[in-house]
Amino acid sequence: MKKKNTIPLIISSVAGAFAAVWIIFGLSNLNSAKRENAEVIETQAPVKNIIFLIGDGMGLVQVNAAMLSHAEPLAIERAQFVGLQKTYSATNKVTDSAASGTALATGTKTYNGAIGVGPDTARLTSVLEKAAAKGLSTGLVATYRITHATPAAFIGHVPHRDMEEQIATDFLKTDITLFIGGGRNQFEQRRDGQNLSDSLKAKGYQVVYTPEALDSIESGKVAALLADSHLPDILGGRDSLYLSTSTAKALDILSQNDNGFFLMIEGSMIDGGGHDNNIDKVIAEALDFDRAVAEAFDFADRHPGTLVVVTADHETGGLTLPENGNGVEYLFSTGNHTGSMVPVYSYGAYAGCFTGIMENTDIPTRMAELLGL
Repeated sequence: MKKKNTIPLIISSVAGAFAAVWIIFGLSNLNSAKRENAEVIETQAPVKNIIFLIGDGMGLVQVNAAMLSHAEPLAIERAQFVGLQKTYSATNKVTDSAASGTALATGTKTYNGAIGVGPDTARLTSVLEKAAAKGLSTGLVATYRITHATPAAFIGHVPHRDMEEQIATDFLKTDITLFIGGGRNQFEQRRDGQNLSDSLKAKGYQVVYTPEALDSIESGKVAALLADSHLPDILGGRDSLYLSTSTAKALDILSQNDNGFFLMIEGSMIDGGGHDNNIDKVIAEALDFDRAVAEAFDFADRHPGTLVVVTADHETGGLTLPENGNGVEYLFSTGNHTGSMVPVYSYGAYAGCFTGIMENTDIPTRMAELLGL
């Protein structure tokens, strides 16, 4: 009778035993880390300020592509904790920016195209609106129109994202302190003939149209409408410091409120690079976004009680980085969004509350709890 070869069985048994020991060791370390994290959280000051940065279309590979293109570490690499969030909407495994923006703003999943309303089109209240109602300062900064899907989800309430003139009127219905972006036409060149900038001025807003005019403002309520529609992208001539300087200006103004603030900043055009399958645009916009992340992290270092959360609404383009000789090749699989999970980076006060695999709706829910809203 042929003798059985026992070597594979021995190797298998040893490997299994080693794996078991490694799992036990790993779980022990994980539980220890959780205990240490809990102890750190218990000793932290309450969250007073939240800076929420959303890189539109920025999946993990977009972040990695930016890292590979840059000689120095990115600011985002300073994040103290990292997690993942699921992006699907209430009606589709692949979300659009309206549904994901609404989920990130309100804590409720809804149908693709919805802005600030649920699956039944009932009005939802965003974390920004809750913060404003409690007396915190609030702000929105974007490189697209300020009435576009992601920023709109924090202040608008319409059944479809294309209703941008109606979204513009919603800016007059919430006591938002500051907003900076494009979209002047939605406020001033409207089909109904209204000039909402006049209405904003009547409510005490300083309405400005240039970065220079914005730079001269030191306090108060601000509506900065810096382009008729979207601002140019980086490759098209936008100042590469626009997003970071706008973030710094917003933080200077909002932090004057002793009650604290909530600020959402969108790196809008990473998404456009993905739709265009243009890796140069993706990287340029991701690096611009990272400069805003640096401003936020630096602010948190100077102001205890500040939480910074950085994530995306979805991934765009299906970007991959296969080997190409001694480097990588940038390949897109689609010109649309994908159903991939996206990273969540957190820094500052109670940053450890944003780890693990989350629903996108968990993020604003936890933010609201931390702010006591």
